[in-house]
Amino acid sequence: MSFPPRLCRARQTAVALAPLAAVTAAHIGPALTWLPGPRLRLFPGLAGVGRPDHVALTFDDGPDPGSTPRFLDALDDLGVRATFFVLGESVVRHPALTRETAERGHELAVHGWTHDRPWLPAAARERAGLVRAVRAVCEIGGRRPQWYRPPYGILTTARWAAARGSGLRPVLWTAWARDWSAAATPESVRALVGAGLRGGGTLLLHDSDRVSAPDCWRAALGALPAIVGGCRAAGLAVGPLAEHGTAVG
Repeated sequence: MSFPPRLCRARQTAVALAPLAAVTAAHIGPALTWLPGPRLRLFPGLAGVGRPDHVALTFDDGPDPGSTPRFLDALDDLGVRATFFVLGESVVRHPALTRETAERGHELAVHGWTHDRPWLPAAARERAGLVRAVRAVCEIGGRRPQWYRPPYGILTTARWAAARGSGLRPVLWTAWARDWSAAATPESVRALVGAGLRGGGTLLLHDSDRVSAPDCWRAALGALPAIVGGCRAAGLAVGPLAEHGTAVG
């Protein structure tokens, strides 16, 4: 049986694209862990589930000299230490602030070298970026980081492999406050945190507006006292991931 030329060309194109489709699916498949429901049920360790009497407080996108020092002061006032997921290029651009963050008792973790989107497979680039970021945090922060949170929370096969190869453990979050949006306010941040955060949870906030709405960090900063106070009123300690007893899996 013979087929029309147009149909033959379509079949040839489909056959040619099949390997690319398979590679793309393998690359982006782990990004489904961004969905909170499956992540919490199937991958509690990746979600950041820890001991039930503790909440892990984490910040992304710094260090930023325009905003991070305000968070450091606020956390000092509250008597709380947190985990800061930093960008490697910002670490080397602001070494004094990076060192100060560590010296004030906070944990430094890796958020990547840059805040990029990983839509195309780039294993070598991801590996090289994490190696650079880990080296920067070690040399400037004074301690080897343990944790990795990918930009936008998008965990691909290449990012997972790069993290494991660099000795980092990927961790996302159980609750966030959408504090990166232009509409965020201290009240909206408090409300979202109150609705989604429980004992054993990991909270994602941002100490920089580098890749989000200008000045949106002010909403998270303004909400911090109420967030910490609410956790303590519920009998929950607040601290970094290092003290969280994050579940394996």
